[in-house]
Amino acid sequence: METKLEKGERIDCIRFGDLRLIQKPEDFCYGVDAVLLAHFAATDGEQKNIKRVKSKRAMDLGTGTGIVPLILSHKTDITEIFGLEIQKESFQRALRNMELNGLEKRIEILYGDVSDIENVINKDFVGTFDMVTANPPYILKNGAVKNEKTAKMIARHETSGLIDDFIKTAALLLKPKCDFYMVHRPSRLIDICVSCRVNKLEPKGIRLVSPREGEIPNIMLIHCVKYGNPELKFMKNLNIYEGTSYSKEIKEIYER
Repeated sequence: METKLEKGERIDCIRFGDLRLIQKPEDFCYGVDAVLLAHFAATDGEQKNIKRVKSKRAMDLGTGTGIVPLILSHKTDITEIFGLEIQKESFQRALRNMELNGLEKRIEILYGDVSDIENVINKDFVGTFDMVTANPPYILKNGAVKNEKTAKMIARHETSGLIDDFIKTAALLLKPKCDFYMVHRPSRLIDICVSCRVNKLEPKGIRLVSPREGEIPNIMLIHCVKYGNPELKFMKNLNIYEGTSYSKEIKEIYER
């Protein structure tokens, strides 16, 4: 069946098997941070070619057009994957992306606000997830100049759900001893660790990501465990580029 595109939309091949993604560049397009988050969660932070099978139910908070659930469906054998999105157009696009890839029975997209999760999900969902992922807006609520385009502003700025809301929601949804994965900026490390510990999500692993070797990291991947024991490990830094091309590891991440 031919997919009908709305004005300004396009279909991109995203290189994970035969997966395709409807995007509207004027609103927002996914970036490498979403890919890194999905891979980090799929491999449990390991730098190996592992297909994760221990998780049966996963939730992606702030899923946008569904890029993280789609990649998780390729990289893992998780049977039930959910995504939560507050922007109506992105939510509807995510629904169409699941249909486009024939994954609507495996991936369910929910419409709602992460800060109002109890009115969005079925109460039976509480404490039933093996994995939660999150790619929250990076910019503080009152920080930086806001983008004029509402969709991009909501995606990049804390206009609705704050970082605490994402962390509290992850804690609410997870089973004990299960995993929370987040991608964010290193500048928010203290805020994130404090909030995670308050909400009983113990930081266990951090991987810093730099544009190139020797450059200052601008992306942070963090793994926490609900009711985990205190022990934080830093993993080997990841570099996005070697010169002007993707690094060997980034290429491998896209190919797995």
